[in-house]
Amino acid sequence: MNEALQNILTRRSIRAFEPTPIPRETLALIAEAANQAPSAMNRQLDQYTVVSDPKKIARLAAAVGKVLGNPGYDFYKPAALILCTAPRDSRFGIEDCACAMENIFLAAHALGVGSVWINQLKGNCDDPGVREVLTSLGVPSDHIGFGTAALGYAASPAREMKKRPDAVVWAD
Repeated sequence: MNEALQNILTRRSIRAFEPTPIPRETLALIAEAANQAPSAMNRQLDQYTVVSDPKKIARLAAAVGKVLGNPGYDFYKPAALILCTAPRDSRFGIEDCACAMENIFLAAHALGVGSVWINQLKGNCDDPGVREVLTSLGVPSDHIGFGTAALGYAASPAREMKKRPDAVVWAD
């Protein structure tokens, strides 16, 4: 089986990370993979904000946790986050960010980095506390988060997950 297919078929979500930082060069490759994702009409409206400072991650987690009513919220304590944002009026913001997020996950896996999709920003970007943190991270005020990738080295191997055999239907 070729390497790309093997990477796709073996990637799993990781929800427990080692405290080891991810080298900047590795994060740059992962972010570039996001930037290479297709976008509707090639408009390229997304922004990929890489956050690797533990204090900044904790500050964003605390703001999101406050909105969620979960003061211990921590994004699974990742070594880094990549926030995938797009203008709130972007007609295909969700789709564009979904493509970029998949590229992030596959690139991370290929580089030995674990990942998981975090959804909590999408509905909470307009909370004043969350927006204040996002602004401090360089996220434009007209952008909302369509996906957040939590990244880090896996604390333990991913569990083997069985996929539904009836999910693929042949209609020929």
